[in-house]
Amino acid sequence: MDREQEEMQFLSLFSVFTESFKIVSSWRKIFTQITLTLILPLSFIYLLHIEVTNLLLHKIFYNAQEMSNTPLGSPRYEKLSDLLSSEWATFWLFKIFYFTLLLIFSLLSTSAVVYTVASIYTARDFTFHKVMSVVPKVWKRLMVTFLCVFAAFFAYHIVAFLVVFIWAVTIGIQSGGIAILVIIAILFFAGFVYLTLIWQLASVVSVLEESYGVQAMLKSRELIKGKMGLAIVIFLLLNVAFILIQVLFKVVVVHGWRLGSVDRTAYAILCFFLLSVFFLFGLVIQTVLYFVCKSYHHENIDKSALSDHLEAYLGEYVPLKARDVQLEQYHV
Repeated sequence: MDREQEEMQFLSLFSVFTESFKIVSSWRKIFTQITLTLILPLSFIYLLHIEVTNLLLHKIFYNAQEMSNTPLGSPRYEKLSDLLSSEWATFWLFKIFYFTLLLIFSLLSTSAVVYTVASIYTARDFTFHKVMSVVPKVWKRLMVTFLCVFAAFFAYHIVAFLVVFIWAVTIGIQSGGIAILVIIAILFFAGFVYLTLIWQLASVVSVLEESYGVQAMLKSRELIKGKMGLAIVIFLLLNVAFILIQVLFKVVVVHGWRLGSVDRTAYAILCFFLLSVFFLFGLVIQTVLYFVCKSYHHENIDKSALSDHLEAYLGEYVPLKARDVQLEQYHV
């Protein structure tokens, strides 16, 4: 990262993507190693989950339909009932296993990429072995932040459910009711995007600063002020790309629709590759956005202090002090 801290605040949307591409292309070896070790398994787990979920639900719905056409209390009905219960148990056990692996590899990938980008920013020497030795220590802090964010999302959805419930029992679909529901949906989506942005930036804060958990979320909320528009556009563009990859995989690989003469295996490999690239660049862009927000708020990061604290990860963990990353402000 060859830009000075003061210049980062002026990066546009295109410049953020360009900077991220330069970082990855200039350090291809280390990012390739991270991708092969952490991001490829993450992509494989995600795509496999889509395929397995589709198979399990297909069997469940088929047996449920068969049971609905079977006389109640008959031996076949009881057999289908037991089979359906077993399939639902398998489905939920698979979901738990999937979400556990997804969370682990997501946090490990975030730890590795954010630490690597910060090391590049400070121009310090590092190796893949050093990065991987740091990951388990950073992972613990990210887990605390994730749990706090999860609690915030859970509370947010509870409130949204209550609002919709109140709308249903007081207004409903009578005159003007649909318009109010649309407004509620728009506000819900806006709040969901905002919380997601807070989560993404809080993940970087948890790695590079002394804050984690609720403190990282509060710090993230302050950092994103003034760069909200840029963050939202990045979020929307990345999610459009993510949705397109999912749709391609579901339509061609899962449901078997043919697009030209290319077979499903080739499309599965293509989606696997695209998703891996998406995850890698998404995490790099997320870290670059952090430096943009720090620069915008004139919170100059002392590179030598940041380098020292990154090095401290290799020994006993010493978190970044607020004075190193927050209180040394510059004036443009």
